Amino acid sequence: MASWFRTFAESTSLRWPGHAALLAARPAREIGRVLPIEPALPALAEALAARGVAVLVAPPGAGKTTRVPLALRDAPWLADRKIVMLEPRRVAARAAARRMATTIGEEVGGIVGFRVRADTRVGPRTRIEVVTEGVLTRMLQDDPTLEDVGLLVFDEYHERSVHADLGLALALHSRALLREDLRILVMSATIDGAAVAALLDDAPVIRSEGRAYPVETRYLARATDDRADASVARAVRGALARDEGDVLAFLPGAGEIRRAASMLDEGTLGNVDVVTLYGALSGAEQDRALAPAPRGRRKVVLATSIAETSLTIEGVRVVVDSGLARGPRFDPGSGMTRLETTRVSRASADQRRGRAGRTEPGVCYRLWAEHENHGLVAQAPPEILL
Repeated sequence: MASWFRTFAESTSLRWPGHAALLAARPAREIGRVLPIEPALPALAEALAARGVAVLVAPPGAGKTTRVPLALRDAPWLADRKIVMLEPRRVAARAAARRMATTIGEEVGGIVGFRVRADTRVGPRTRIEVVTEGVLTRMLQDDPTLEDVGLLVFDEYHERSVHADLGLALALHSRALLREDLRILVMSATIDGAAVAALLDDAPVIRSEGRAYPVETRYLARATDDRADASVARAVRGALARDEGDVLAFLPGAGEIRRAASMLDEGTLGNVDVVTLYGALSGAEQDRALAPAPRGRRKVVLATSIAETSLTIEGVRVVVDSGLARGPRFDPGSGMTRLETTRVSRASADQRRGRAGRTEPGVCYRLWAEHENHGLVAQAPPEILL
């Protein structure tokens, strides 16, 4: 098992079953709204039925997070078992569950629920459960067979955290030895589908086209001694003066976010609300950042990479990208996890840029010179380094 896990960690208007039931359950405002992921759903359902494992590669905004579980919830091979979907972050897990519940006209905790640290909304009717990484790890430790789970979905797998890698390794181990009928789906916008498919016994790779709106990219190189918080605050002020819509700015951590918020000082911005979004905030504070701005006002969201994937913040037409990210790295030699601040990968930069084009055309300000793009790594390295 240890050597296998080492290899694992280093690599890396159509109809389908359940379509009629899903349409019948949608509120009127959702009917007729076809997302880009939907033409790929028949092939995905067939792959899971025939092979039991699959990889789905779909760009941001395609609808994979909220459409796929709903489309598959009535698949006959589930045999009354539930779908469990892994989301890397609490705010994304709650938002995905709420969006799916709203789509079928229900409250969270009914057919769709979630389980995150210190907050659980599930019930006896729950068929789709969105969980965070620590929750999934505990589920696999407590019950390696996952007896009441028919499909395990790993969303945003390109982030390659320790828990996600460990969870997938344990799930594959369980499928091989204990639960041949446990189905596994890996989803991502940027991952190398073929590499992951090789880990899943050459699983089928299903690809979906996106439907992003055009985003203009503008480069604002900053001096090496210019702090990220100060340069982001200046860029946000400039964007508010030049561009329309709400602004989403990416900074590496909570400290930089608080300093940038102080520099912006809402009192000098007129009808603009400044809100923050990072992992240590309460659920209510995170939800406030995701809520649309009141009529007649604009919003600036200062966020970490927590807002990079899975979330759509309504009204955002401008992205300001510091080009930095802070995340954990696990060193097996010392057994310690440390936080590192690094340049973003090209994949992450493109993900951030795409936040400005989810609902209408937008603008992305990158706080580095255009030629520096060539120095960015293609993908962020896995959290576990062997």
